[in-house]
Amino acid sequence: MTPTQFTFSTAFFLGLAGLAFHRIHLLSALLCLEGMMLSLFLALALWTLELNTTNFSASPLLLLAFSACEASVGLALLVATARTHGTDRLKSLNLLQC
Repeated sequence: MTPTQFTFSTAFFLGLAGLAFHRIHLLSALLCLEGMMLSLFLALALWTLELNTTNFSASPLLLLAFSACEASVGLALLVATARTHGTDRLKSLNLLQC
């Protein structure tokens, strides 16, 4: 495993571990998801550069577009839950009350 592959896989698994173990606020969960998407974007962009082909050159931009859409939906949900429940703590959210 090269050092760049180790760096990107470590960044992805740190985001995954943060999402799994540090879920206090919705904002921290969204930040962990964004860190995971950023590491995937950088890994995919460097992978297409290493292959020296133009077949996969649109893949990182497509992933970045989906990441931006995911971030906007996540922030809209954060604002909606903060307005309705008064907090963004994940323990206080109950799907049966909505």
